[in-house]
Amino acid sequence: MMKWIERLPVPLLVIMTLWMLAAPFVPEPHLVEKWRMFMEGTLTKPLDIFDVFWHLLPAALLGLRLWARAKAKSPPPSQ
Repeated sequence: MMKWIERLPVPLLVIMTLWMLAAPFVPEPHLVEKWRMFMEGTLTKPLDIFDVFWHLLPAALLGLRLWARAKAKSPPPSQ
């Protein structure tokens, strides 16, 4: 399953992550708005919850990609 993640280019994932974390730029990023809604207890609509996951998806893929890269570079455990 990790094979397709290992093929994703890291620079592209970084750009996608930064873009999605900041989008939309005006009036404020969605994640800031959704965090405020979460803290107020109003983050209840399925579309709003999906929006949070949608904006965090590139960051999750970047994390998995970096984890796979680190795992591939680490030496096998000695016995």
